[in-house]
Amino acid sequence: MAATRFTDQLNVQIGNEFAAHNQYLACAVYYDALTMPQMAAFFYGQALEERSHAMMMVQYLLDTDAAVEIPAVEAPVSTFEDVVAPIALAFEQERKVTSQINDLLKIAREEGDYASEQFMQWFIKEQVEEVATMSDLLAVVTRSKNDLNDIEEYVAREQNGDEADPTAPRVAGA
Repeated sequence: MAATRFTDQLNVQIGNEFAAHNQYLACAVYYDALTMPQMAAFFYGQALEERSHAMMMVQYLLDTDAAVEIPAVEAPVSTFEDVVAPIALAFEQERKVTSQINDLLKIAREEGDYASEQFMQWFIKEQVEEVATMSDLLAVVTRSKNDLNDIEEYVAREQNGDEADPTAPRVAGA
């Protein structure tokens, strides 16, 4: 059985992941409205990824016979001043999530909850990738903010989607 302190915080993190899903959905809609299909597709994909992260956490709680509580989330930011703003927000969000994931690992370690610690390892790796992706995208969009076609070409070329990770935790309902 997973440590109660860990599962309580994991339930909070499920809400954080759903909030990230909604925020990325708002970013996708913003780019869709600008007729930037590559950026929109990238953020729609990111939204689905964040939802999957939440559902991985749900599945872990189910697997460990822990209570699952889906918390309410705040509405996302849905208006942006320019094409850089959504990515700057996403970059900061990924840095915040990294801190949250690190805190979860720390709790598992402090509680001697080795299964939960092992479960969190995949998320640690995932956050390194997420922060790097958003950092690179922020640099490119900041540099090319006056040439939307350059941004679209970069995303089409560089963000072509990753293959499924066979080491990823199971997604509830999948």
